[in-house]
Amino acid sequence: MKAQGDRIDVGFLLYPRLTQLDLTGPYEVLRRLPDVRTHMIWKDMLPIPDPAGLAILPTTTTADVARLDVVVVPGGPGWRDLVEDEEALEWLARIAGTASWITAVSTGSLVLGAAGLLRGYRATSHWMSVDLLAAFGAVPTPERVVVDRDRITGGGVTAGIDFALTLARLLRGADVAEAIQLQMEYDPAPPFVSGTPEQARPEVLEAVLGRASADRDLAAAAVRRAADALAARAVEPAT
Repeated sequence: MKAQGDRIDVGFLLYPRLTQLDLTGPYEVLRRLPDVRTHMIWKDMLPIPDPAGLAILPTTTTADVARLDVVVVPGGPGWRDLVEDEEALEWLARIAGTASWITAVSTGSLVLGAAGLLRGYRATSHWMSVDLLAAFGAVPTPERVVVDRDRITGGGVTAGIDFALTLARLLRGADVAEAIQLQMEYDPAPPFVSGTPEQARPEVLEAVLGRASADRDLAAAAVRRAADALAARAVEPAT
């Protein structure tokens, strides 16, 4: 835990077709920490669209960020492109080398995996993708938030708030994290008991899986290619 008064630099890696709540949920928690500076990071300063066209503006570029205390990778459909983006993965691996916390929400954990940052670590992801983490040498752990040493991963979408409150406690202590939860009036009381595959009615689960079947095939193929590329990088001779 950092001492009060020590600034914390938190960087969110943006990319096209991220899920905005994977980003904005944790952002809303972490931006409330004392002595924190947040950065929205991508390769350029152009607006980043989510799948529905909502635009998020970067505040800086990967070329201009040399170090962070915390790096956060949100999830979203665009992860399939990001796990094959060598430039972004190299930047992420380099930044992680000096960061205190390497973190992700939802399918952002697959991006950490593709960058070689989860080998031997317990990690979670969206429930439809958590099993894919094994391809990167991670230990798939279907929990809402998983902390393993300096890696923190959160489950799908809304789990990003729980993830961020957990991180807030580790960064500034329980009193600060609890105060942020209260400020946000974060007191979930969902109208349905349907938030996990175990809770959902079978017909609801079947319908969701049916609509996602094509995406799941694309996801598995992207992970296979990214895992092969990661393995190839690991055996490349030094120059």
